[in-house]
Amino acid sequence: MATTLAQAIAWGRRELAAAGVPSPDADAVLLASHALGLGRGETEAKAILGAPEPSGYRDLVARRARREPLQHITGRAPFRQLELAVGPGVFVPRPETELLVQLTLDEARRWREHGELHPAVVDLGTGGGAIALAVATEDPACRVSAVEREPEALRWTRQNLGGSPVRLLECDYRDLTPQTVGRFCVVVTNPPYVPDGEIPGDPEVRDYDPPTALYGGDETGMLLPCAAMDTALRILRPGGCFIMEHAESQVAAVADALDRRGFTEVRLHHDLADRPRATTAVLPGERS
Repeated sequence: MATTLAQAIAWGRRELAAAGVPSPDADAVLLASHALGLGRGETEAKAILGAPEPSGYRDLVARRARREPLQHITGRAPFRQLELAVGPGVFVPRPETELLVQLTLDEARRWREHGELHPAVVDLGTGGGAIALAVATEDPACRVSAVEREPEALRWTRQNLGGSPVRLLECDYRDLTPQTVGRFCVVVTNPPYVPDGEIPGDPEVRDYDPPTALYGGDETGMLLPCAAMDTALRILRPGGCFIMEHAESQVAAVADALDRRGFTEVRLHHDLADRPRATTAVLPGERS
């Protein structure tokens, strides 16, 4: 007996819920959208009109039920105004990280108010390029650079940044060349910060996000975040802003590390779920 799209989606919801997928309703529809090559709204309209189940839909649901990330299955991840290409080897951008983009755009605007027409911004450890590309897309006046070293991530970085004005630096952000010293108005980063040994519970994170994008380098998770701070000290202009995502448990450690390095105006920022998500700080000196 032929199955309608609506019946298939209802089945998909039940399968995903039974597998413990956090958002079975949305994922069942989005997998159908992917199978049809349509947007979510068009897919839901077709379901109402009695369209047939698309070929391959049940295989997609089975993959998601095994907790393969939805973004790996579809090959796309939404991020602010963008849809990024993602897959094995690159960190899947999270909605909460969109806060860093807004903080960067706000800081770039302040630099323009001080006469800097093209604020220089760099994203350390860009992964798939989400933050860098979002900033460049939403504020074309910014001169945006992105730094990434991991070969598996770089194939996605190049794909996402190809044709954009973002300059890609393929290196470890701890080894940026002397030409970058004192150059940037804003340094933004979502570094690896999970403490070593604290294995994430979500299979989508634990089994699919690359460890190099998760773990912060020691039992506190602060080794690589502190390395990003040290790089920011070298490459920021006087009065420049450092913006970093971190864990809720690292709020005090991040503030202390920034204070010890001489940063000022250390401020904590909450995401839309009211969780402490990012900290900003300023390199002392007059903007020039």
